[in-house]
Amino acid sequence: MRSDDDRGFESDHLPMEFDLPVDISETTFPDIYVGLNIGLLAPGDGIITDRHHASADRYEADDPMNQIAGQISPFTLSGWLRHGCERVHHIAGVTACHPGEPNADFKLKDVYDRDLAAGYHEKGSCDPDRRDGESKFPMPTSTCVVYDLFGGFGHQAGKLIRRPIGFSPIRRHVDVLKGEAEAHYRQLNTHVRSRNEADEGQPLRHATQDAVGNLDGTWRLTLRELRPEYVGLICEAVCYLKSNNDTYSMQLGGSRNFGAGIVHANVINPLYSDAEVRRVYNRAQGPTQSMEKKDELWREGLRDSFVEALQHRLSNEDGELGESLETRSASKENSGGDSK
Repeated sequence: MRSDDDRGFESDHLPMEFDLPVDISETTFPDIYVGLNIGLLAPGDGIITDRHHASADRYEADDPMNQIAGQISPFTLSGWLRHGCERVHHIAGVTACHPGEPNADFKLKDVYDRDLAAGYHEKGSCDPDRRDGESKFPMPTSTCVVYDLFGGFGHQAGKLIRRPIGFSPIRRHVDVLKGEAEAHYRQLNTHVRSRNEADEGQPLRHATQDAVGNLDGTWRLTLRELRPEYVGLICEAVCYLKSNNDTYSMQLGGSRNFGAGIVHANVINPLYSDAEVRRVYNRAQGPTQSMEKKDELWREGLRDSFVEALQHRLSNEDGELGESLETRSASKENSGGDSK
């Protein structure tokens, strides 16, 4: 539960009236909780455990009795969420801020230009205060919501705090209000073996990989500024990621061909109180009548109001959304490209 002096949503910049039908102090705002259920997650170096792996001979990293807790880095999670936000922009027919600097030393030649042609604009070029010169690609007419949420340059801090996820294999040690999850850490070993008979399957290479399994909990996001379009974008992005969770580019972390990173995600109803958020993850309890009423209010109007605010931010001067960039790209391919 939040303090009584919390500010409400800013909507004066939108051509619509927005009114939260409940006291904001009774909601989770400015926090937004994303519920995550992941069978296997392998985020590379993105796992920090509370055990030193070379502590003593009696400690075995793969011993199932080891109750290892730790933290999952927000960097991989942030990139995953950003991909979803970018796709929402593309579906609405607008470009999104590129996460990289235009003058960066990329490994692939002309990769930045190819990205711009695929539905992005130069980082920060949507900010009128940072536009410098002309671009061979269309310039956005207003600041994109991705730039608002994730930030860009030194003076432009992101409006969205993405926290790490704490995890523990012991459910009673997990506090979902802090953005924690039940998960089980293992250090996995991989061997590449010789394929010829003479070597009799001799290992050629050995690699270890950190992974967590059966992750179930929350990711805590916090808005620095309360604007309805920010909530709308996060809701739509999470919905897109859930609907496309087995698409390679939308999976989270590594080992994607082995089924890792398939995320079942949902935005937990922000109208819930702190006790109700905890109740969602209490297997011994079901939803209360109050929670069911809040679910109905969220589904049958309030969520749509947040999305409507997002649509106003992404619409053109006539108040209409453009053709999906994905549809436009498909049409271009079917027609054989641009006509000359």
